[in-house]
Amino acid sequence: MAKKMTNIYNGYKPPFTLPAKAVGLVADIAAQMERFAIRMEQSDAIRLRRVNRIKTIHSSLAIEGNKLLESEVADILDGKTVVAPIREIQEVKNAIKVYEEFEKLNPFSIDDLLHAHELMMAALTDDAGHFRKGGVGVFSETGMVHLAPPAERVRDLMGDLFAWLKNDDNHLLVRSCVFHYEFEFIHPFTDGNGRMGRLWQSLILSRWNPSFAHLPVENMVYANQQAYYDAIAQSTKLGDCGPFIDFMLGEIQRAVISHKGAPVKATANVGVSVGANVGVNEQKILNIIAGNDHVTAKQMSEIIGISQRQVERLLSSLTKKQIIERVGADKNGYWRIIER
Repeated sequence: MAKKMTNIYNGYKPPFTLPAKAVGLVADIAAQMERFAIRMEQSDAIRLRRVNRIKTIHSSLAIEGNKLLESEVADILDGKTVVAPIREIQEVKNAIKVYEEFEKLNPFSIDDLLHAHELMMAALTDDAGHFRKGGVGVFSETGMVHLAPPAERVRDLMGDLFAWLKNDDNHLLVRSCVFHYEFEFIHPFTDGNGRMGRLWQSLILSRWNPSFAHLPVENMVYANQQAYYDAIAQSTKLGDCGPFIDFMLGEIQRAVISHKGAPVKATANVGVSVGANVGVNEQKILNIIAGNDHVTAKQMSEIIGISQRQVERLLSSLTKKQIIERVGADKNGYWRIIER
């Protein structure tokens, strides 16, 4: 049975119900992280960290609409020239700087949060590194879905949230999920709230287990982007972030399980090459699948900038060429690049 949580901190108490299966998820994630830590000690660990960092940056920005491919993120990381919109390149460069300082950031410090936002949003917004001074809302295609608290309350709300995070006695896995949801609810910045919320949850998790610094949870969230937004919306409707805790713990569990397996191939870049047998857009699709095998045709169309129908034709062509195959059902299955 789900349990309504209280805590010993005398200040701010975010309302949340711990889902019934959360205790089991926490225990399983802890066990799986031990195996992931062992995985990170293998001979290809440095390459794996690089690949996972690229996945993290690509996925978190892609959720916000950045259309650069993982291979292009890798090129920017390597200092190569990429032909793309200036803002999208700047977003990647900023994220790289933030993640370079990841291990120096204190997840319990508001000053460090502001510093990270300054790096993340440099040259993208005029108030990088500062809490918003005006009202903001979250909009969907049908209109506004969330009106954030007034700007004059933001600093106090964030202070209360950080105090709770530091003093509460729930497991850090649970606290990281609650913090993430409450952060998005407060929406403390004019821009960059989504990528900052995901960054800070990973930072909190890394305080519990340092291996989280190298685990691309954002990649799983990107693959289940609508479910991510649905969990936020459901929690807001209920006034209880239990559904979001349930969703995020599940994504963390999936991320750990899927990234503790076989060694990473020695490639200079992220992506896959199968020679001259594919066209330009087919190669782009292969690169996307190499980074996220659960990606949908709709997501591919948005990343590449072509119609979903065109993507579906290209997927059919790649399947007929026996370059890829679909494993499992349409809803829960994934794409597999056939080894050659």
